[in-house]
Amino acid sequence: MTFVDTNYFLRFLLEDVDAEHHVARELFREGASGSRALFTSTIVMFEIYWVLASFYRTEKRQLIGVLGDVLNMEFIQLEDRGLLRGALALFSAESIEFEDAYNTMYARANGATEFATFDKNLKKVVGGTIT
Repeated sequence: MTFVDTNYFLRFLLEDVDAEHHVARELFREGASGSRALFTSTIVMFEIYWVLASFYRTEKRQLIGVLGDVLNMEFIQLEDRGLLRGALALFSAESIEFEDAYNTMYARANGATEFATFDKNLKKVVGGTIT
């Protein structure tokens, strides 16, 4: 089983370092063919988001597309895929950050009845209670 780190996804997606892009693409081909078991973490998804948003200044609509593409790589095991998909949908629909969308979905999934936050944009989404 091979853990896939953030930089492999970024090199694959950005194609900015040719040699590394080819290595990452080959790893993903092996995963897609079933000849290699791959997994990654929720943290890696947030690192992808953060690097693209902050360093590369990627626009929100492009971020949504890229993160959706990664989530659709079903051959890569990802424990919180369902929560991340829900967070991506919420991020797409609302004026909140991806991490806030994830925390909202996480709170809902874990039975939170209230959401304590000082974030004004997030309060507009969750209000005083989780619905």
